[in-house]
Amino acid sequence: MNNTEKVRHPGGLFLLFFTEMWERFSFYGMQAVFYLYMIQALSFDKTFADLIYGNYTGMVYITALIGGFVSDRYFGNRKSIITGGALMAVGQFVLFSSGLLYANKPLASALLYTGLFFLCLGNGFFKPNISSMVGQLYPEGDKRIDSAFTIFYMGINMGGLLAPIICGLVGNTGNIADFKWGYFAAGIGMLLSLIIFIPFKNKYVVKPDGSPVGAVPPAKLKAENTETTGVSGKQIFINAVVFVILFVVFKFALNADIIGSFIYATFFTAPLSIITDRTLDKIEKQKIVAMFILVVFTMIFWIAFGQIGSSLTYFADNAVDRSIFGWSIPPSVFQAFGPLFIVSFAPLMAIVWTFLAKGNKEPSIPFKLALGLILMAIAWLILAIAVNVLAPGVKVGMLWLIIMYFVLTIGELSLSPIGLSMIVKLAPIRFGSVLMAVWFLSLGTSFKLSGVLSSFFPTENYKPILLGLFHINTTVDFFYIFVAMAGISSIILFVLIKPLLKMMHGVR
Repeated sequence: MNNTEKVRHPGGLFLLFFTEMWERFSFYGMQAVFYLYMIQALSFDKTFADLIYGNYTGMVYITALIGGFVSDRYFGNRKSIITGGALMAVGQFVLFSSGLLYANKPLASALLYTGLFFLCLGNGFFKPNISSMVGQLYPEGDKRIDSAFTIFYMGINMGGLLAPIICGLVGNTGNIADFKWGYFAAGIGMLLSLIIFIPFKNKYVVKPDGSPVGAVPPAKLKAENTETTGVSGKQIFINAVVFVILFVVFKFALNADIIGSFIYATFFTAPLSIITDRTLDKIEKQKIVAMFILVVFTMIFWIAFGQIGSSLTYFADNAVDRSIFGWSIPPSVFQAFGPLFIVSFAPLMAIVWTFLAKGNKEPSIPFKLALGLILMAIAWLILAIAVNVLAPGVKVGMLWLIIMYFVLTIGELSLSPIGLSMIVKLAPIRFGSVLMAVWFLSLGTSFKLSGVLSSFFPTENYKPILLGLFHINTTVDFFYIFVAMAGISSIILFVLIKPLLKMMHGVR
């Protein structure tokens, strides 16, 4: 194999790139108008909108456990992706119907919840399977994998870039009757994703030896001379009891809502059910435990990141000077800046990781994740300083918010694609989709918690709210919470790098 072939990525990566790009266009396009639609068209108060937003963004990833399990046992990646895409397309057009009938608020609300149900279920089948397929395009130990996921992540963000601009401009016009067109555009994007994937998957989505990726579920493969699962009936019973106990604790002792209690209980129970599988050997268990520890740290990042679609959109709508040349930029369009920076800098990051890998100088996975957390802390600090120096009632210049998104984006590039790559590197192949689903489970839990935190964002009344040891009296107080969370977590993770690398057994 010559040097060019070693560096070049397989064609399947770029097919998955565009499939994921249009699916993410659909996802983020809907999200660009979703929060504002609830408040402006359906007249939900902010606290209730935060609850719905948190529940949706939590459940949309929790269902990845269902999709991952069904894929590994029955469907395989390909069939799961098609099933999930079809369900999400239905969900987007149901949301379009909600926007069309917004004047009938009870019916429009019912259609909203129905559309969200289809989106959550469809995403569960789609998301973990397309991500796990990326790693299968490469031989084990291939140093191009981190670079591949960075390129794949650029596809995610190309969709995320186009979505707020297109769906925001047609749906967030200032006329509440137009929200429906944002959902309609999102539905078209989901159909484009399926149109790209279905006819070309057999030709391009193949392993280095030419065999198809994801056509057969791992449970049916005869290549592994081992059990595909070793969870006994007793373990299933114990896990179920643990789930019920945790659900009761979260619901009644900690006063979480029903969906939140379900999400939190699932987050703790799912890893337990995996790590107690009897087919795992000692090294596999240590790798998975290291993976779970790192996932917990990435959750701090996502809790702060999740504010983009809720409190930061609210902040942009009410506290940012959005005027330019006599035109007021819709607040939803600001969500495009993060993806814009991802698309601009992801190729550079991919080149950097590949260059460092050639000289065996590439930073380890834990180091990259800690770096992402540091940059997240700096991003929120920038916005806190910008607000703090202004006189009361003066709006923040949009440049401050754009700079914040830029720093946050570099942190995201250091963390998110590396997290996806980490799952592929550390997961036993027979648990590939399920462990990828655990990654998305952590995202769902993070975004649910993000929605809870968003509800503490001080409104124009600035009422003091007690959150643990913090009184949130001002917007600055709210921003400093994320500075502290991300900063402290990054320091702890830096301290844990060496023991984590030992548990990872050579995976860096």
